[in-house]
Amino acid sequence: MPRVHHPFALRWNDNDQYGHVNNTVYYQAMDTAVNTWMIREAGLDPAGVVRGYCVASSCEFTAPVAYPADLEVAIGVERLGTTSVTWDLPILLAGDEKPVAVGRFTHVFVDATTERPVPVPDGVRSAVEQQLLS
Repeated sequence: MPRVHHPFALRWNDNDQYGHVNNTVYYQAMDTAVNTWMIREAGLDPAGVVRGYCVASSCEFTAPVAYPADLEVAIGVERLGTTSVTWDLPILLAGDEKPVAVGRFTHVFVDATTERPVPVPDGVRSAVEQQLLS
């Protein structure tokens, strides 16, 4: 599966009282990576008439990480539907191939006014097909 890697630098305050990165930071990394990719590569306007709402997410943790490590989110697509995209999001230490966590996000695209599902925007669909499914 083709993937696009998005860097995510950790900060001192990302460590929790147990001395490793708190689980919520992994969700921030995934959300930031996917939305940055959709804005930069697919032309999605987060304040536009179509928005991607996260309707499901999960993360499995395989190894602890602590600041000052740098992470990368390897953006991939598990499923491209009519109104949704399910992202496959391994999180790696920068430069490594073995994930320290594996996440999933499902975005449903909705009309900003009605909040009813609409087709995946053409720019997103095209970018996914060209960069992440080819």
